[in-house]
Amino acid sequence: MTQELQHEEKTIEWCKTQSGGYSLMVDQTKIPYTYEKVEIKTLNSMYDAIKTMIVRGAPAIGIAGAHGCALFALELLSKIAPKEALEDIWNKNIPLNTTESQKTEFFKELEKGFDYLNSSRPTAVNLLWAIGEQKKIVENSKTLDLRDVCANLIEHAIKLENDDIKINKSIGDYGAQVIPKGAGILTHCNAGALATVGYGTALGVIRSAFAKDKTIQVFADETRPRGQGAKITTFELVRDNIPVTLITDGMCSYFMRNKMIDVVVVGADRIAANGDTANKIGTSTVAIAAKYYNIPFYVAAPKSTIDLSIKSGNDIIIELRDEEEVTMVNGKRICAEGVKIINPSFDVTDNSLIAGIITEDGIFKPEELKQKLQK
Repeated sequence: MTQELQHEEKTIEWCKTQSGGYSLMVDQTKIPYTYEKVEIKTLNSMYDAIKTMIVRGAPAIGIAGAHGCALFALELLSKIAPKEALEDIWNKNIPLNTTESQKTEFFKELEKGFDYLNSSRPTAVNLLWAIGEQKKIVENSKTLDLRDVCANLIEHAIKLENDDIKINKSIGDYGAQVIPKGAGILTHCNAGALATVGYGTALGVIRSAFAKDKTIQVFADETRPRGQGAKITTFELVRDNIPVTLITDGMCSYFMRNKMIDVVVVGADRIAANGDTANKIGTSTVAIAAKYYNIPFYVAAPKSTIDLSIKSGNDIIIELRDEEEVTMVNGKRICAEGVKIINPSFDVTDNSLIAGIITEDGIFKPEELKQKLQK
C-alpha cells in the first residue's frame, strides 16, 4: 500500500483556494491496493465520482453532494464573472456587475445542476438531504452578489463536512453502551471512516467500544459483489489494530450458531419513518439470522439518513447496478455466458428485526423515530 490512512484524516474535504477551491477525496475503488486521493473540480466529475463509487457510504456521498453544489456554482460564475474576480472570489472590492437576467439564468441553471447531481445514486437519502441543505443556502442568498452565493455554498459545505465527524463520534459514544464486554461484533459492508468524512457510524461504534474494551473481536462480511467489507472495513480495522476476522456473506449463521457473535452493528443508506432500513445488499439476511439466534441487531446512522417523508421500506427506491459487478472479478468472468443477472445494490431490513437505531441524539426503537425526531 502506498500510504496508510491517518486516523484523523478526512475521507473527503474541501480545499480552499483564492478562486474558490475543489473537493479532495479518497479514491475508494483502489483500496486496499493503493491509497490515493483525487481532486474533483466540476459538477460532472462529482456526478461520476458518486456514480462509480470513487466516493461511497451514505454520509460521504451526502458531503460529496454538498461539495458538488458549490463546484457547480463556481462553474456557472466563471461564465459571467470578470477574470480578476474569479482569481480572488473572496475579494469583495472587485465588482461583478452582473445583470438581472444573468442572475436569473444563474439560479435557474444552478437548480438544474443540483437536480442532476441528486440523480447520481437514488437510494442514499443523505445525498438528497445535503443538496436540500445547499438549496436552502441558495434561497437565502438570492439578493446577494453571485460571488457571495458561491462563498456561502462553500462555507456551508465545509460546515456540513466538519459536523459529520462530530456526529459520528457521538454515534460511537452512544453505540458503545450496548456492546457487551469481550463481544464478538458482526458488521456488514463498510460504515467506517471511509464511508463518512471521518470516524464512521457502525465502525464508529466499534472504535468507541474498543477504546474502552480491548477484548472485543470484529467479524466483517466480505459484502459481495463489490467486497466493501473485505476491501475497506478490514483495511480500516487493521490500521487501527482492532482484531478483525473476514468471513464470506454466507457464513454469518455458522458463527452465530457457534456463539461467536454477540451483537450486529451495521450502517444505513435510508431509514423510513417506521424504522425499516435500506443498507447494502445482504444486510436483511444477516438481520434475519440474528433474530433467529436472539442476537441484537443495531443500525448506526446520523439523523440525516432518516427519511420521515416515507412511511416504510416499501417506498425506498433500490438502486440496480451493472451486472458485471457480479459476473466479473479482477477482470475475469466467473460464470457462464448467457446467465441472467439481477444486481440490487441494497435491501430493506424490516423494523421488527432491529433492536435499536443509534443516532447522534441517542438510541431509539424503530417505532420511536417519528415521535422523537419529527420537528
